[in-house]
Amino acid sequence: EDVFVMFASLRVEEKAEVDALSVVREFVDVFPDEILDLPPEREVEFSIDIVPVTSPISMAPYRMSAAELEKLKEQLEE
Repeated sequence: EDVFVMFASLRVEEKAEVDALSVVREFVDVFPDEILDLPPEREVEFSIDIVPVTSPISMAPYRMSAAELEKLKEQLEE
């Protein structure tokens, strides 16, 4: 069984205008007009190390009470 791992990194060498990004032009109705700049560059790089000969875990999402679900929705909107 073949396993492939890919690490991709994008570094912006110069400041780019948001309107110049092809994804913004393609989905213009999704992005708000008030976007003034790209997010700042972060010091922490995030990666997921994949262990060979493993497969994704398939399981149903955790069940929540109505109050827990409402609290989660509020946190996600922030």
